[in-house]
Amino acid sequence: MKHKNSHLLVGYWSRLRAGREVPDQTDIDPRAIKRLLSYAFILDCENPARPAYRLAGTALCERFGYELKGTGFLGHWEAQSSLSLAALLRQSLKLRQPICLASIATTAESGMVELETILTPMTFNGGEPTRFFGMVQMLSDPSPLLGRTITYERLIGSQLIKEDEPLPDYDQTNLPPPPGPIMRSHSKAPYLRLVVNQDQPHLSAFGSGDLLRKMYDFVGRLSAANNDEQPRVQV
Repeated sequence: MKHKNSHLLVGYWSRLRAGREVPDQTDIDPRAIKRLLSYAFILDCENPARPAYRLAGTALCERFGYELKGTGFLGHWEAQSSLSLAALLRQSLKLRQPICLASIATTAESGMVELETILTPMTFNGGEPTRFFGMVQMLSDPSPLLGRTITYERLIGSQLIKEDEPLPDYDQTNLPPPPGPIMRSHSKAPYLRLVVNQDQPHLSAFGSGDLLRKMYDFVGRLSAANNDEQPRVQV
């Protein structure tokens, strides 16, 4: 996790568990995370191959240019990313562990940004986990978007989130500015760290060192695809 708000969300999810494997959606108190809600969302993953937004923050809807509630989560992802995400959602629900996604998002005019998405599993009125409480944060300079909406997204990495060891201290000078006011850290938040589960083939590590290479590769693929068809958004 790179963004401070991602750590805040996972810490909140962990406190909500209260000794359980995962919390329930009804445990969420919007007042406790009001500064995070604009980019937060809830996914219904009863069928992980067809996850759908149950709720989505206003700023997140504005980034994609339409009301996300009731639409498919995978609609704006490229084909291979959609297949990988469906497998990752199943895995996260099975393991009862949050997951961090790294992606490159682009507009129809090929303006690109780096995004970080956190997905934390939860139940709904008890039972097995079938939902995710998540949040999307922009990690790179938003100016390449030129105020345009995101139409296409490609997954470039994923990591499971575990809580058994402390995280290293942040260097806040290296953090990109958040989209809204920064929340103070909660003193009772558990210590967290990111690990790559080598036993799970669907998870892959990612780093900033090869991000530019991935972005240029992404632009090349997108340009080739645009010769045949325009990027599509599921509405």
